[in-house]
Amino acid sequence: MKTMNCKQLGGACDKEFHASSFEEIAEMSKQHGMEMFQKKDEAHLVAMNEMQELMKKPEAMKEWFENKKKEFDALPGD
Repeated sequence: MKTMNCKQLGGACDKEFHASSFEEIAEMSKQHGMEMFQKKDEAHLVAMNEMQELMKKPEAMKEWFENKKKEFDALPGD
């Protein structure tokens, strides 16, 4: 198991996610983002807008995702 927080994954808070793969942690972060969107959390809405801008550039999004995966892979296990 490894831990990353919302901010490390492009979000706006320190909520921690624990998973054994980057794909799992990315899904947890996505679910959290949807929850914060429904709550209209201002800080998370700003972070989501930044991610949406990144998504408009497929190469930039791919690079961001790969870098986050490398960051996850480099983390020590919990």
